[in-house]
Amino acid sequence: MVNWYDPKQLAFTSVKTVLSSVFGNFADRRELQAALDQETKPFDYSQKEELWFDYISDLGDGFNPTFTLAKLLARDTLTLRGKTVKRGDILIMGGDEVYPTPENIEYDNRLRGPYAAAFPKNKINSVRPDVFAIPGNHDWYDGLTNFLRLFTQKRSLGNWKTQQKRSYFALKLPYDYWIIAIDIQLNADIDFPQICYFKEMAKEHFNANSKVILCTSEPSWVYKSFDLENGSFDRLQFFIDKVLLGQGDKDYEEKNKNINIEVILTGDLHHYARYETVKDEAKPCQLITAGGGGAFMHPTHTLKEEINGIHNRKAKLEKTFPPKSSSVKLSLLNLAFPFFSRTMLLFFGIYNVFTSYILQTRMTDDTTLMENLSSYNLFNNELPEIVNAISNTLLHFPTALFLNLLLFVGIVMFTDTSSGKKNLNYIAGVIHGLLHLVNFYFLLWLFSYLNLNVWNMGVDEGLTILLFSAEMILFGGLFSCFFFGLYLTISVVLLKNHITEASSSYRWEGYKNFLRISIDKEGLTIYPIGVKKVVSNWKQVGAEDKPHFEGGPINYELIEDPIFIKNEKIS
Repeated sequence: MVNWYDPKQLAFTSVKTVLSSVFGNFADRRELQAALDQETKPFDYSQKEELWFDYISDLGDGFNPTFTLAKLLARDTLTLRGKTVKRGDILIMGGDEVYPTPENIEYDNRLRGPYAAAFPKNKINSVRPDVFAIPGNHDWYDGLTNFLRLFTQKRSLGNWKTQQKRSYFALKLPYDYWIIAIDIQLNADIDFPQICYFKEMAKEHFNANSKVILCTSEPSWVYKSFDLENGSFDRLQFFIDKVLLGQGDKDYEEKNKNINIEVILTGDLHHYARYETVKDEAKPCQLITAGGGGAFMHPTHTLKEEINGIHNRKAKLEKTFPPKSSSVKLSLLNLAFPFFSRTMLLFFGIYNVFTSYILQTRMTDDTTLMENLSSYNLFNNELPEIVNAISNTLLHFPTALFLNLLLFVGIVMFTDTSSGKKNLNYIAGVIHGLLHLVNFYFLLWLFSYLNLNVWNMGVDEGLTILLFSAEMILFGGLFSCFFFGLYLTISVVLLKNHITEASSSYRWEGYKNFLRISIDKEGLTIYPIGVKKVVSNWKQVGAEDKPHFEGGPINYELIEDPIFIKNEKIS
């Protein structure tokens, strides 16, 4: 699994994010796709009497969860509560096909490799399932270069065949069902050529009986419930109203006004959560987040029980996986942050040592800060003297003061204020920053007092320097990481924010999911399939050029009863 709190990884991903955001606004690869592909015909699967397709999202992270889910997708059939469900004729990947960034080697290691091993290409069999994908933000970090190479050039992903020519697509399914899959780039933006593509599709091919399964790469209805200023849901609603339903365009508004948005599928949050619009005179719409394809698990206890769905209809939370109680318990793993993020422990420890050495430069009276601190005992009510010694030294060494401010401001700016308790989040962030500074200076006094006063070591002795460095790295890093984990725990459990930061820390492999969906003349049935614990005992038993892994068994289950949506035709 990607270690998101590795400082090197954080820096590399941050640079990729900034570059892709800047250059994505100047050179949108979707416009080039539209220029090279002038066709607006849908991919047509409507002649089938019955069609099955699978939906999975957020998949290319750790091997164990990615390969476990790939093995399930590859099986001819799965048995769910005594009912046999067949492998999808189509596989839809709903975003973030690779983590952390979309280098070619990452696609090979985290997506192509596991999927090819789970479902090897069969050149003899001409009846192979197709695969379609929309990109998530992580696929966009190289401007979509490697995503387009994999998914738009008629290549194979294991035994699945790629078919699409753009990063968005439309599939015509039996009985007037449609899959409409949009590419929202990095900021929920739908470019003009894409709008034109789907507008023409709706004008030319939709009718009064058309029913839409809409795929997008983020659960904008959830983000809107977290932060009213989040505009991603408004842009999604605009797409539904203006493009699919044709509101304001007399050419096809009357024809398309009865089109049903049956289901909206998404990922980005790595759990299963289903909202259903409240049953009123309109047909309910299912809002399903199924981002459990392979990445770390997101919490579910932060989800609101009721939110605003499409067309301002209330939507009620019907089911989550993991359950909210399990989500809270797993969030407590942040208290073990030093264990999960040892590179951050080292980072904080080195920061403490470096700042200490700056403060150790000798003053004009030929004494050092550590020598001054060692003469005071905090437990004998000499705190004012300790504070005075530290403040006097900081006045002479602005570099150390700058490093202190840099740490404090950085930690405060890390605070998530877009969700949860808003202003209380800032207070928690300030307290968090102060804890790190207090921890540093407390340990600086403690080790000065122990080493120089209790153990009578010389301040310039090599052994003293080595011992102090080891103490600050080990205990300074350990306590700083503990405070960081404590802050994340309080944030996600009580303040209901930092959902990504507080779940990427412990990188939980379990609670994975995907959807298996069938369409027949009776209607649409969704089978949400969950894996509480992924297989971790995979063994390579194949040749080097044809890897094959054995392990298991894979224990899978239905997350909830199948969701059936009746096919209601308009006479």
